[in-house]
Amino acid sequence: MKVRITIILLLIIISSQLNAQELLPFVENYNKSNYQGDNQVWNVAQGSDEAMYFANNHYLLRYDGVKWEKNMLPNKTIIRSIMVDGDKIYSGSYKEFGYWFRKAGKMHYTSISKGKNVFDEKENEEIWKIFKFNNKIHFQSFNEIFVLENNKIKKTKLPFLISYCFVVGNELLIASVEKGIYKMNNSKIEKVKGWNVLENNVIHAIEKYQNKTYIFTKKNGIYIDENGILSPWKNPLNELVKMANINVAKFIKNNQLVIGTANKGIYIFDMNSSSFKNINRSNVLMNNSILSLGVDKENDLWLGLDNGIAHVEVNSPLSIFYDNSGVLGSVYSVAATEKGYLMASNHGVFTFEGNQFSMIPDTEGQAWNISKVNNKFIIGHNEGTFLYEKGIFSKLNNINGGWNLAKSNINNSYLQATYSGVIIYNDVNNLNQNRLVQGLLKPIKYVAQNRKNEIWAADNYRGLYRIKYNDSDENTEVENITQRGKIANDFGVKIFEFRNEILFLINNSWFNYNAISNNLEENEFFNSNFKFVSDIAAIDDNHFLVLKEGFLYHIFANENKFVWNVIQEKYYKGKIINDNLKIFKDKDNYLLNLDDGFISLQLKYGGTQNTTVKVEAFNADRLVENKSKINYNSEIKINVISGKFGAAKPNLFYKINNGSAFIPIKQGLIILNNLSSGQHNVIIYKHDGLNYNQVSNFEFNVAKPWYISFWMILLYLVLIGVILYLYYKWNKMQYVQKLELRDEELKHQKEILEMELKAENELNIQEYEKHILELELQTKSSEVAGKSLSIAKQSEMIDNIQGILDSEMDFNKLKSEIKKAIKINAVNKHEWETFETNLNQIHNEFIIKLSKKFPNLTSKDIKLCIYLKMNLSSKEIAPLMNISFRGVELHRYRLRKKLNLNQEENLSKFLLTL
Repeated sequence: MKVRITIILLLIIISSQLNAQELLPFVENYNKSNYQGDNQVWNVAQGSDEAMYFANNHYLLRYDGVKWEKNMLPNKTIIRSIMVDGDKIYSGSYKEFGYWFRKAGKMHYTSISKGKNVFDEKENEEIWKIFKFNNKIHFQSFNEIFVLENNKIKKTKLPFLISYCFVVGNELLIASVEKGIYKMNNSKIEKVKGWNVLENNVIHAIEKYQNKTYIFTKKNGIYIDENGILSPWKNPLNELVKMANINVAKFIKNNQLVIGTANKGIYIFDMNSSSFKNINRSNVLMNNSILSLGVDKENDLWLGLDNGIAHVEVNSPLSIFYDNSGVLGSVYSVAATEKGYLMASNHGVFTFEGNQFSMIPDTEGQAWNISKVNNKFIIGHNEGTFLYEKGIFSKLNNINGGWNLAKSNINNSYLQATYSGVIIYNDVNNLNQNRLVQGLLKPIKYVAQNRKNEIWAADNYRGLYRIKYNDSDENTEVENITQRGKIANDFGVKIFEFRNEILFLINNSWFNYNAISNNLEENEFFNSNFKFVSDIAAIDDNHFLVLKEGFLYHIFANENKFVWNVIQEKYYKGKIINDNLKIFKDKDNYLLNLDDGFISLQLKYGGTQNTTVKVEAFNADRLVENKSKINYNSEIKINVISGKFGAAKPNLFYKINNGSAFIPIKQGLIILNNLSSGQHNVIIYKHDGLNYNQVSNFEFNVAKPWYISFWMILLYLVLIGVILYLYYKWNKMQYVQKLELRDEELKHQKEILEMELKAENELNIQEYEKHILELELQTKSSEVAGKSLSIAKQSEMIDNIQGILDSEMDFNKLKSEIKKAIKINAVNKHEWETFETNLNQIHNEFIIKLSKKFPNLTSKDIKLCIYLKMNLSSKEIAPLMNISFRGVELHRYRLRKKLNLNQEENLSKFLLTL
């Protein structure tokens, strides 16, 4: 009991902490890390170029939806006020006012007051407000008003300290700090009658709404002048803003009043319903001090804070339920009730009704899903399934983990996917009667049915099952279809029902079941449109949501065409719960769960996407005009500026150089680098859901690399010329040196050749002399041999004759013996043949030469030539040839004829030369 009381007290405390939670417009916060400026933002205005301008202390900030720019005054004084008039942005500072204009992608400043002795040296004047009245620009300090007309400045000094001037209708009202409110007519000041109660009040705004004048004081709340009667605003909000200190106030579109306070953020009051929303630091703002307030052309708010800037999309079709306390946790499902909303989170089940936010008792823990069946809400919870009906919360069963609930397409039964399998509710009027499908005790994430006696179930981890049963609800078969189909990657199978057809998302591809072939088949229609989506959630028969590559798309199925509408990433970036995307349709809105709450978006919202965009390209912070040139290997940043900051911001894509892919433009910025030299064309497209329509294009030329530029080519030519010239000179020098070397070599070669020739000649001479000597030796040898033979025979014959003479006395016999001895000692035929053979061998070379040169010579002629070469006389030759001396002479004569020798030529010398 004590524990229960403690829990109840805790819930009461939690509820009291969450009373301020409500559906709020989407807010974008920008801090110093975004715009790199100062803290306070004193003034906000939108320029004619649709960019937002901010007076941020020392800086004039500019934001076009893509990038922030900051600029300082030449004297670096604090900018307190700005006002837009045409292409000029007027600014006021300490003893300085002038205007800014944009040229070549940069802001330029022109001073109006400089050099005109506008300010009194004794006064410390700051321009806190700039406004236009009667077509004249007015610059207001707390003591004076400076009017610019025809480039001349007219100064009006006020007799009292003022807070601000206000243009209300056709009147200029001046709010003094102590003496009330005055009117100014042609430099004349007169006090407004009947408004004495406003004396000693600091007035921060005066607005006219429905013929009533609203005066906003700093500390005493709001007063209304109706038909000349001034009275406090009779509304509970008035008491709240008194304590909050009003800084700014403005009536905006849709009958809304916006009040910016010093310590409670902003209040957005609906004049029709008398309800209000408070946006402050406890829910979404960065701080509670609102210094300035601006409205853009989309009728959304821009807040200048004491520290930062906030963009509040009050005109957006989207609302967000924030929970910065962490009590709610991550919302896994949300549903709309008659009085508010019901949320299932990882902390339990919560209700939000009548701006009161509280946890339902006994629902702590993980809640997965909320489904509306008739007027009942079935809630899948970690501890079982709960029922919420007419504010009463009860438990249906204890089966853990109701992930999803699906209606059968063949009857009125409902199927629930749980930790333990599939539960069937046959009677929606009696949900306590239910049964657990047997044979599949697995954690089932998705379930569907479109044929009788057949259920499809997807495992939370992997696998797709087909459950078949008979009319008696008895299971007949449970089959793992993905395993049978041999699908390798069947993790995280998703089931999606579209027009009574069940589709399966398996490993980024879509399948359907063919009952005839009894197999899964790829669905070409869905694969051609929705391949690679990571999650999908149905809204109704013709609408669903897909998550692809981190982007959410709202899909409208128009017959066989799909209209795609991207939901801007800023609304859900980093807040999508993966694999748990849930959609609940609430009339013309749909509710989408997030990590820290949920969003409500109009289903039929088409937006007011403009069809024209502005392109600004920068290269090294230098504006690049269309069809101009940038340096090679440099980065170009193309800012695609739509002039829209809220929900009407168009969905833009681009192609470069007529590529095939449409590339989404994220945050309005296209960054291109590593581009080849030459012409490039970037075409900008707007996607209307079905088609890509060209809205702009930007052409630029990338210069050739520096190393092939005109001057570098000229330098290369000069260098090549110099190199060729130097090469020519070097080559010529080398050539001359080569010629000199060659001449020197030739000289040396000539000397060497002469020496070689001389040596060769000497060698030839030596060889010749040797040859001559050999010939002479041979000749001498022949002579010696011949003469030796002859001498030997003569000696032998003489010895024989001497012996005969000594032994014989008879003369006749002596005569006969001597003749016989002579005959015996004569050279025989064999000896002559041997002699001739040896002679031929000795003179073989001579014989060959002689025969080749004179082929008509006989052997006898050759023999005579040999004897003559041996330098033998005719007398010596006669016995060798066995002819007479006269015969030798005659033979010599004939030989000369054959050798073609004249009379002067010596035969023996001629033969020696051969």
